[in-house]
Amino acid sequence: MQLELLKTVNRFALVLLAAAVSACGLLDGSQSDNLDDVHFQLGVRYLGMNKLELARENLLLALKENSGNAQAHNALAFLYEKLNQPDQAKDQYETALNLAPDDLGVKNNFGRFLCEHGEPETGMELLSETSSSPLNDKQWMALTNAGRCQLTVGQPQMAENYFKQALQLNNAYAPALSEMQKIAYQNGDFWAAKGYLQRYLGVAAHTAETLWLAAQTERVMGNKELAKEYKHLLLEKFPLSNEAKKIAGLKDF
Repeated sequence: MQLELLKTVNRFALVLLAAAVSACGLLDGSQSDNLDDVHFQLGVRYLGMNKLELARENLLLALKENSGNAQAHNALAFLYEKLNQPDQAKDQYETALNLAPDDLGVKNNFGRFLCEHGEPETGMELLSETSSSPLNDKQWMALTNAGRCQLTVGQPQMAENYFKQALQLNNAYAPALSEMQKIAYQNGDFWAAKGYLQRYLGVAAHTAETLWLAAQTERVMGNKELAKEYKHLLLEKFPLSNEAKKIAGLKDF
């Protein structure tokens, strides 16, 4: 049974996980065909499928077999983030970094985590190392995370610079495009906000936030019918979101 599962997992497991956490760059892309790694591979696959309990069980088994598997610690840390257990997540990221101090995927994830949990200076140090490394073939991920980190400390101009750098390296990177849609809207550059949204929709599906911003953009520009269409789409697709609650309370749509 494990052999058959592993055949299914090996080629696509890390790709699935990367897709699930595209802004994070969870793993470095390496994978193994060694059966000793079967629980790690399964854990990654289940995490990408959001089957968190099965992911946790397999990742813990992977670490029982090999406590020095930095990628298993890295994946388990992200899982604890999804479980809203930041203390456990931080412990796992620290362990992963100690085991693999030069691993760019671990640095990227841990840096993002620290920025999101009140340690932006340390987080930016890790993200700067990751985004500037010539060995990193996905620098746009770290640059986008650095931009988001700058937003947490009230530096929107610096954040915008990071997002633009990310898009120079990958002009179809959805997380950076959605951030630029938001920044353009906040700056009152509504045509640019529309442009970033169209580029975003070329590579990704709407989120509650992109729909909220799209509706507000069209509303400000006087395109009432299009604004109403975005409003209805937001209420239909994301009825429980904070954005849906906000837009439902607006009377001038």
